[in-house]
Amino acid sequence: MDSVDAILAQWRRERPELDVAPMGLLGRLVRLTTHLRREIEHTLARHGLTASSFDILATLRRSGAPYRLSPGDLLATAMVTSGTMTNRIDQLEKIGLVERLPNPEDGRGVLVALTAIGLERIEAAVTAHVETQIRLTAEMPETDREALDALLRGWLARFE
Repeated sequence: MDSVDAILAQWRRERPELDVAPMGLLGRLVRLTTHLRREIEHTLARHGLTASSFDILATLRRSGAPYRLSPGDLLATAMVTSGTMTNRIDQLEKIGLVERLPNPEDGRGVLVALTAIGLERIEAAVTAHVETQIRLTAEMPETDREALDALLRGWLARFE
């Protein structure tokens, strides 16, 4: 039994006509997300990053050399408004992790690029991030991880 089981038992007692099974599934996902996010944020904080700054730097890094994208391309990978993305880029630029460069293909546009310091920071952070993810999933048997991954992939695809 986990903490969600106690909540479900209470609802089944108080409202037996309701099917609370989905509440259990979604409640566990939310609670797991909270625990996992806390661990991941702790790892990123050791590198002076937040989840949102990590997301931008990691997107630039995985785009391949020369590690630059248009703000629109960055925006396409995030679930935020353009104003929020601009603010995040501004903050990363202020601390020297990214720079804005003229876009040679669009004279009015810019590209957001990792600086040398930004590349160094994301290299260290992504290594630690992957180590944290391995630690967080290590107790789950590989077959369970693969099955859960397949189930979640299918479910997520229905939303996306």
